Amino acid sequence: MNENNKEKVNIDIQKIFQRILKERKSFLKVWVITFVLSCIWILPQPRYYTTEVSIVPEASDASANAGGLAALASNFGVNIGNGSSDAIYPQLYPDLFSSTQFIVGLFDIRVKTLDGEVDTDYYTYLKDYQQKNIWFIPFDWIKSLIAGFFEKEEPQIEGSDGMRFNPFHLSKETNNILKAVEGNIDCTYSRTTDVVTISVTDQDPYVSATLADSIKEHLQIFITDYRTKKSRIDYEYYKGLTEEARQAFEQARKEFAAFSDAHQSVSLQSVKTKSDNLENEMQMKYNIYTAMSTRMEEAQAKIQENTPAFTTLTNATVPIKPAGPKRMIFVAAMLFLVTVVKIGRMFRKELVEWF
Repeated sequence: MNENNKEKVNIDIQKIFQRILKERKSFLKVWVITFVLSCIWILPQPRYYTTEVSIVPEASDASANAGGLAALASNFGVNIGNGSSDAIYPQLYPDLFSSTQFIVGLFDIRVKTLDGEVDTDYYTYLKDYQQKNIWFIPFDWIKSLIAGFFEKEEPQIEGSDGMRFNPFHLSKETNNILKAVEGNIDCTYSRTTDVVTISVTDQDPYVSATLADSIKEHLQIFITDYRTKKSRIDYEYYKGLTEEARQAFEQARKEFAAFSDAHQSVSLQSVKTKSDNLENEMQMKYNIYTAMSTRMEEAQAKIQENTPAFTTLTNATVPIKPAGPKRMIFVAAMLFLVTVVKIGRMFRKELVEWF
């Protein structure tokens, strides 16, 4: 760039500052209007709080053996698998939080606000006790009024086994609550540290902490039920067979004892043969009972073996400061934005020539 071009640029910059100073009253007016409108918009926004808990799921034997290699590969962004036979392993925990069945299971969690005025289940809390920006209320009222003319009220379908909701068929209202829950909770998994972090956002700090702790427990129960499902089925199966074998053994023992008592002084060969047959049958029933009892104990031990352990790194605590909205940052960002837009409008001709 030669001296003439540098001089031209310096003159242009001076003109820019002179024109901005000349229009300072206009800038001040825009700033005042923007500040007032930003405050009107952001101040009624309800505050929200975020609570995080961190856990480390127990690794299976196969994944533990390959843990060093997997950790090394994860540093380079390569996933070589965890070597586990589980269909739900920690990498899929975040996807589990999008499962309708899992989310519906959170509806009945009891929550209580910090001031103690609300003590209900999570579904009712989201449905009836959520604060809204006052500027949304008229639009929500008009929307509900219009929807009332075209939509019929859909009854809630109860789930099976005493469940309050049916994950397979949700009403529109329940589905909206489900979407709200999905927006309030988040789960992330770190490939390098194997740490699962659960984050819960809510308008009340005590509810946020309560939900974070409850969702952690709910996740542990959900995974435990999955990991031990086969073992529990086997246990119940062998428990039933053991009871049947015990009853059959008791019946055979009673028959043998009754026959022996009734023929103590009889030395006939037929009686002895009958006694031996009853004794052999009793012994066979006992052997079956012993074998089934052993199988039942093995299945019970398998339940404990397959029950995963979760190490809690960060417990849920009631947050002191709100996570948002960032009101000062929002107002500052709006002032910066309108300033850039106004400067762009003032020098749009020059900008076209420069670019």
